[in-house]
Parts: sequence; C-alpha cells; structure tokens
Amino acid sequence: MTNDRLKLIKEMLETNPDDSFLKYAAALEYETDGKTKKAIETIKDLIAHDPNYLGAYYKLGKLLESEGKEKEAIKVYRQGLEVSKKISDLKTEGELSEALMLLGADEDISWP
Repeated sequence: MTNDRLKLIKEMLETNPDDSFLKYAAALEYETDGKTKKAIETIKDLIAHDPNYLGAYYKLGKLLESEGKEKEAIKVYRQGLEVSKKISDLKTEGELSEALMLLGADEDISWP
C-alpha cells in the first residue's frame, strides 16, 4: 500500500525542495515504511543543507543505532551537541548528551 502522506510530502518538496521540515517529515515516513536507509539518506541531506535543524541529529543518530552503526551515531550526536551549544538550545543539548551517555560515549561532555 502506498504511503499517502509520503506522496503528499514529496509533492510539496517538489515545490519547496529546501524545506527542512518537509525533508524531516519525509524521513519519518520512510522510517515508518521500513526504509531506514532512505530515511538516513534524507536526514543526512537535510543536515548538509540546514546544519542548525537540531532534531535531525537525534533522529539520524537513532536511525544509525538501529542499523548497528553506533560509532557513526556517536559522531552525529557529537556534531549535534556542538551545534546545540553554539545556539544555546539546552533541551537538545541534554537529549544529545543523554544519547551519548547511553552509548558510553559521554566522557568529554561538559554541562553548562
């Protein structure tokens, strides 16, 4: 069965190809459809074009973890942590720090 939401999101992306929210929404739909690799690719593209879209780092890290790519997830979480600190987003900083802690990669995290 075709994912109608994904179809609609793709149509909107044709009109607004740089819309970060639409790219994120597409990635979520790919994940829902079990297309994890396509979701990862979509979020990587999102981050490449909008590195300040903080939610993308956490989602990408979780997707990578689900694929058994913990080292790559740690790298993504750390990148997101740097961005969250630069723009003073304490909520995201905490979420990414926790994700790193759960992977045992929190040795160099400093709290504000």
